[in-house]
Amino acid sequence: MEIELSSLYGQEIYTDRGVYVGRIEDVNVDITEKRVSGLAVRDINPNAFDTGDKAGVIIPYRWVIAIGDIVLIKHVRKRLVSNEEGEGSSGGEEVNPNEE
Repeated sequence: MEIELSSLYGQEIYTDRGVYVGRIEDVNVDITEKRVSGLAVRDINPNAFDTGDKAGVIIPYRWVIAIGDIVLIKHVRKRLVSNEEGEGSSGGEEVNPNEE
């Protein structure tokens, strides 16, 4: 699929379950691989991602299902990772688009 990168700027992102995620602010490009690697998103819906004090998130491009008037990504589910479980020194959130 070929698209113009400039057509992505400002597009709204939704999950395949209809949850609004945010608007595309920028596009990450892997120059060596000559492909889009991620979408930088601001104004994140707190029901989609808990960004804490961060201004936005980078959505991996592999999560993108379709691009048209909007961008559809795989539905993600938030899960809190605790320090007590030994899954990270700073704690935080793990997002897995394949987890149901």
